Amino acid sequence: MMTISGAQVDECLTHGGLVEILREAFRAGAVQPVRHHHTIERPEGQDSTLLLMPAWNNPAQKDGHIGVKVAAVSPDNNAIGKPAVMGVYLLMNGTTGEPQALIDGQRLTLWRTACASGLATSYLARSDASRLLMVGAGALAPHLVRAHASQRPIRSVRVWNRTPANAEKLAESLRRDGFEATAVDDLDEAVGWADIVSCATISTVPLVRGELLTPGTHVDLVGAFSPIMRESDDAALVRAEVYVDTRAGATKEAGDIVQAVQSGAFTTDAIRADLFELTRGEKRGRQSDEAITLFKSVGAAIEDLAAGIAVYRASSG
Repeated sequence: MMTISGAQVDECLTHGGLVEILREAFRAGAVQPVRHHHTIERPEGQDSTLLLMPAWNNPAQKDGHIGVKVAAVSPDNNAIGKPAVMGVYLLMNGTTGEPQALIDGQRLTLWRTACASGLATSYLARSDASRLLMVGAGALAPHLVRAHASQRPIRSVRVWNRTPANAEKLAESLRRDGFEATAVDDLDEAVGWADIVSCATISTVPLVRGELLTPGTHVDLVGAFSPIMRESDDAALVRAEVYVDTRAGATKEAGDIVQAVQSGAFTTDAIRADLFELTRGEKRGRQSDEAITLFKSVGAAIEDLAAGIAVYRASSG
């Protein structure tokens, strides 16, 4: 069995390349049982969440694989300079169950999460979208910027974070990569400026106000992975054409959607499509330059499986 580090994951993938791998994975499909959530209560600070995410494809064929991610989400990690998401990914032979690779789950999650948003952007953002607002400056944020930039001509990036120093640190890093990047304090003004608003936070209160979205904007909501979290208000969902990564996950786990349904502002019938339907051409994405589109993801095991297989194959030579 191979052990593949985070640095090796980085060497195996590109953002544009993984977007295309995910496109093919969603077209082909896979078996992905609803992930398991287990709350780990802590005597001090916020509770942690243990996630188990299995998936498999072509189990009876030579090239089939079984995979499972075991991850822990510990929100208080940010206060001690550690990523909130930790984990490992186990990839196995689809016929025999033989372990093939143990992959750095934290890094794999960053790549597949960002590239799922990039995949959605390829269908939902305007073709000329060049201004990106990044809300949040954690480990996922630079991957999101690069994933969106692999699909649209992103030139200018503004970064907002609750801790301004972290926003400036990310902006500086992006400038070294050739982006026109600046840290900003006024989130509301930046929302109105952006062609794409990408959010990756652990917020439990809305950050993106729907009334401030301008026609043509694409909103990418990544961070609120449980019903008690949310990054947008009801008005954002009411004004937007709403899409999700998977219907089963988003309607049960996405706080932005669950809370809007509970308030009566939104119904799950209003979800236009998921990534399966978009990639297969069964449903249409953006239909006008004036539309406001919104993509909500909570993560899907098919994404981990596709990324894990890609890393394993690249590492195997």
